[in-house]
Amino acid sequence: MHVFYLSTFIAAVILSIIYVLIWQRRFDITITFCFFMVPFLNLAYYLMYTVNTVDTVVFALKITYLGGVYLIWFLMLCVFNLCKIQLHPKLRLATFVLNTLTYLSVLTIGIYPIFYKGLHISKQNGEWQIVKEYAFMHTIFYGVIFAEMIASLAALIYSRIKKHDVSRAVLNLLFGPIFTCFAGYILNHYIFRRIDVMPLMYVLAELVYLLIVRRMMLYELSDTVIETMVQSGTRGFINLGFDNSYLGSNETAKRIIPGLRELAVDDRIKENEPLGQTLLPWIRSFKIDGREGKLLYTRSDPADENEEVIYNVSVHYLYDGTERRGYQIFLADDTQNQKYIRLIDQYNAELEEEVAAKTARITDIQNKMVLGMAMMVESRDNSTGGHIRRTSDVVKILVEEMKKDRELDLSPKFCEDLIKAAPMHDLGKIAVDDSILRKPGLYFPEEYEIMKTHAEKGAGIVREILKDTDDEEFSRLAENVAHYHHERWDGKGYPMGLKGEEIPYEARIMSIADVYDALVSKRVYKEKLSFEEADRIIKGNMGTQFDPGLYRYYEAARPLLEDYYRDIK
Repeated sequence: MHVFYLSTFIAAVILSIIYVLIWQRRFDITITFCFFMVPFLNLAYYLMYTVNTVDTVVFALKITYLGGVYLIWFLMLCVFNLCKIQLHPKLRLATFVLNTLTYLSVLTIGIYPIFYKGLHISKQNGEWQIVKEYAFMHTIFYGVIFAEMIASLAALIYSRIKKHDVSRAVLNLLFGPIFTCFAGYILNHYIFRRIDVMPLMYVLAELVYLLIVRRMMLYELSDTVIETMVQSGTRGFINLGFDNSYLGSNETAKRIIPGLRELAVDDRIKENEPLGQTLLPWIRSFKIDGREGKLLYTRSDPADENEEVIYNVSVHYLYDGTERRGYQIFLADDTQNQKYIRLIDQYNAELEEEVAAKTARITDIQNKMVLGMAMMVESRDNSTGGHIRRTSDVVKILVEEMKKDRELDLSPKFCEDLIKAAPMHDLGKIAVDDSILRKPGLYFPEEYEIMKTHAEKGAGIVREILKDTDDEEFSRLAENVAHYHHERWDGKGYPMGLKGEEIPYEARIMSIADVYDALVSKRVYKEKLSFEEADRIIKGNMGTQFDPGLYRYYEAARPLLEDYYRDIK
């Protein structure tokens, strides 16, 4: 028994290798899937009878059912494709879902009595004996299989009678895989009980598919199509040998390139300087690319020298059967298309410039509106005059120091966005009542709770202002700055009580700038602190209020910060 399963696996692999060697892009994807799946299934059959544990036997058994569930489905799709019968996408989806649900029931083997009521596995004389008690889903499994087989047969019979654009030889061969699979199920169920013949049936189906694809290769019409196009006179063609000898051209090519009329067959192109300068670069380009090259050839219109005619140039290998014998150059009038492309390119370039200019104007207006709102908020708050401008400058000074750290690797856009977003950090104060915002002294606890809502309200305002912008990254960063700049590293901040790296990086930077300005600036409820006192407080709160990882950047920026505040004094 082991030898049988091993032999079918090896045979399946060999046939799949043969298929790979003759594979062409136009081969039906369903056939390719079958050649991929059969070796995999036959390997599962072999492992099912050679592994050492019951669990592995059950696993391999589940894999073998992939053939019954999906291989038959792909066989049906293949039949419909080759018969040129369009299967409605919803019907194709429905059959896929039905097959998938069926296979999901297969996965319950050994767990729930859905596909099998019972499964008894024992080892006798060194070989596994598997006794199955089928449940209701197994009946449905057979129903699905036979329904798909019947659909395939119906399509084949219909095509055999009604359709004349499908090869009769291919139709006859397509009966083979259906017959082998059907025979396999009958033989397994009624005749062979100790050995599963499905791996052999799969191999036979592969053989039939190889005959089908070999037959299909006879119906390649591309060469005939090219020949028709050449003879119709709509395209010019030039044939050259690998030694650049002239092999011939049609009348259209001679009208496009008059110098061809002077050539005799076997003349060398490079000996004719004008033609050599025209044709040889096309050949060189094709040889360098290693694929079919597409170039343009422009000449003046014989009917009007002020107009130009543009030809599309395609270079291919010239074949004698399967042997490459030289190069074939095709020329087709592409004037209107190229003029249209040029017009579109010019229009797109102008449009891009216009859009870029308008976008820049809109962004500038948006930035000025945001800054204006921030200044309006600040004008209501009699305790923070100039805070918006100063904190923005402090953020810029900190960011400039951070950019010097290559290990930190801050992106230029992040730095630019953070500086641009800094003025928005207190926008939420616009929603705070004047009686609290303009209070000339310390807040009562209940007033402070209301004041703390400005962070969350500010995030909402920023979100609404920027919701239609195309720069989602900036919108997210600006919202984070407004929302979380009062969060603390130790989790005792507001409004969310975020802790450590839960706090967005941009908000951690904003927090230092916000507090530093508050310390060294005069407020209605306090005098400004000296730089030394402010520095002591900032350092003392590193690791509690502020991200300790930002300390070195603050320390590096401190002399610049002190110079900045001395200047604005």
